[in-house]
Amino acid sequence: MTEAGAQTSTLFDADNHYWETSDAFTRHRDPKFADRGVQIKKVDGVLRYLVDGVQTEWLPGPADVHPRPLPGAFLEYFQGGTSRDVFLAGFTERAADHPDWFERDARLKVMNDQGVEATWLFPSQGVVIEPLLHTDVEAAVECYRAFNRWIEEQWGFAYQDRIFGVPYITMCDPDETVRELRWCLDHGARVVNIRHGAAVTRDGNRSPADPMFDRFWHLAAESGVVVATHDGSDETYTRVNELMSEAWGESHMAGIAPGDTQRLGQSSTFSGLTKHRTVHDFAYVLVAHRLFERFPQLKVAFIENGCAWVPSLLLALDYLAHGGGFQTSPRDQFIEHCWVAPFVEEDVRDLARFLPVERILFGSDWPHGEGFPAPSDFLANVADFTAAEQRRILYDNARELTFPR
Repeated sequence: MTEAGAQTSTLFDADNHYWETSDAFTRHRDPKFADRGVQIKKVDGVLRYLVDGVQTEWLPGPADVHPRPLPGAFLEYFQGGTSRDVFLAGFTERAADHPDWFERDARLKVMNDQGVEATWLFPSQGVVIEPLLHTDVEAAVECYRAFNRWIEEQWGFAYQDRIFGVPYITMCDPDETVRELRWCLDHGARVVNIRHGAAVTRDGNRSPADPMFDRFWHLAAESGVVVATHDGSDETYTRVNELMSEAWGESHMAGIAPGDTQRLGQSSTFSGLTKHRTVHDFAYVLVAHRLFERFPQLKVAFIENGCAWVPSLLLALDYLAHGGGFQTSPRDQFIEHCWVAPFVEEDVRDLARFLPVERILFGSDWPHGEGFPAPSDFLANVADFTAAEQRRILYDNARELTFPR
């Protein structure tokens, strides 16, 4: 809400989601891209997502015509309490029974009941598509250009100063990255999202802090927009995983080592081992490649990436400092410029050993199955903090990022 508005709620949720409608990627798409990028087609009589004609495990089909899980259905699984079979059995809920997953006014009513004053609203399926488009930069740019216009129209970038739809910006083309960010800012965006991995450009992989992207970062810093990086699909370390799998002879362990495509996207034992390496290394290169020294006003938020990687990152940044040459401590640069939202199953008190409470965000992941059944369930995670610390984590931090002074 604005400063003049009545404050009746206590939660500012930095990680809410919508489910994409069937036309989310096509409503505003240039017709010439109908056969490139994301397509919506019937396969065996069922509407499916295809990318360049190929169906993928992580994109079964539009959520308004496919079952989705109830909020919190998988929480016990991610806490280590149930089997994979229980996880898969959770995909039974009829999405059509939940208009608040698809419509902003219906969502506002639910937010009122939940005690959520405002939220950052992220894609569900949009965050896993970009790596599938790396072979076609033009299609990737158009896919997210069209998708962002759907987000703005369907949800709004600052709807009633309560729902802050987060546009997704692909870093595959430096010029288009700047153009899209400018459009998002012109339409009221307070938060934008980029993938936490190497930028895959026409010229190959590049660090997101490569000077070729400085115009993007300059605009982000100048405008005060928050640059978030929400968990999703990434292929930065696919070759590393394959080399490790080969080195350890996994191909000879059929039925023992996880290698089939039905294991929740884990293509090898080592893809699980490197799960947090990408976000860890993404954060590392932002500091190591001196992004925050070039743009000292930048604000970066790590959403639904957990926090298990933070302690080892800070240690790595301490080692980085030994080489000298930094204007300020690399550790301090991360703490000054970055905010982290822990997973709902993680220990917030443990994170507070490494980051000040001013850099911890509350994100419920609602209405996803791996999140909490209700955003307010997160209060139990901060029960041992002082009232002032609770307010900062649950409300003030996200609000101050969204409404900078």
